[in-house]
Amino acid sequence: MDQDTSPAIPLRILGTGEHVPSRQVPSEAFDQRWGKPAGWTRRHVGIDCRYFADAGETASFMAARAAHEALRRAGLEAGGMDAIISVGSVPEQAIPCTAALVQRQLGLSASTIPAFDINATCLGFLVALDLVAGAFATGRFRRVLLVAGEVASAGLDWNDTDTAALFGDGAAAVVLEGGSQAGDSRLLATHMETHSEGAAFCQVRAGGTRVRLDDGVDAYAEASKFEMSGKATYRLAAQRLPRFLQRLFARAGITVEDLRKLVPHQASAKALDHLEVALRLPPGALVRILADHGNQMAASIPLALHHAIERGELRQGDRFAMVGSGAGLSFAGAVLRL
Repeated sequence: MDQDTSPAIPLRILGTGEHVPSRQVPSEAFDQRWGKPAGWTRRHVGIDCRYFADAGETASFMAARAAHEALRRAGLEAGGMDAIISVGSVPEQAIPCTAALVQRQLGLSASTIPAFDINATCLGFLVALDLVAGAFATGRFRRVLLVAGEVASAGLDWNDTDTAALFGDGAAAVVLEGGSQAGDSRLLATHMETHSEGAAFCQVRAGGTRVRLDDGVDAYAEASKFEMSGKATYRLAAQRLPRFLQRLFARAGITVEDLRKLVPHQASAKALDHLEVALRLPPGALVRILADHGNQMAASIPLALHHAIERGELRQGDRFAMVGSGAGLSFAGAVLRL
């Protein structure tokens, strides 16, 4: 492998947390909805159950609940953060940014802590991690709270058997620390690529300025639903992913065999299976939470990380990678030493 190593940046994960929405939806509910034989949905998407948010469980509410858990595990107060960054795929509302709403949910309205969003669809956590590491390296920030609250169910087309049962709601949060306080923990490398020939493969056309209410209520409602060309997305991702992973691991100066775990975006069972085969991973090396959470968009990578740490699958000193794909079509990855 060609070596293109990047300088490691001191960065430590102090705490992680999650919020599980109140309503569990088993795959059998979709079988009944669509008049399918028992077990059809489970076989089709590889998911036993997922959770959907009720009316009071907004993205900012769930993100704040996950943040409280992450802060508790870190032994820190929310007021000690230098920034609050929301990395969710879909904002709670157009204006203001979701992070400002999370700051309010955390009781920090008078704190003046900067709060802003970074949106890279399902890759928001990895992109934010990269940018925060740069801020740590320059001394701009010392501790940062990353949150992802996702209400995927708000935009699903319930008649689409390829997507409606694939997604779940939920939230994750991670507290990061940089500088000399990080000890031996390091961000070893990051890498991102965008292949915009796939920009129309996964999209929600409304919510910005492209499709407006002036275009008609029916047109706006239709454009507010998630649209995905699953086969086209999978083909493009399968073509471009191997070279992307080579570049990521080259930047870190490692091979996949050097990793304790690979923490992927929980895109779909087919995507996870492909990743496992393409990298020739041993059993258990890939962190999977899809079966009982569904695809939780930008929350899925930090939530899978949270589960891996809580289950003891990742320990201090372990090297691991987080990778994923998102609308765009984009890939992103990060290699760390915990």
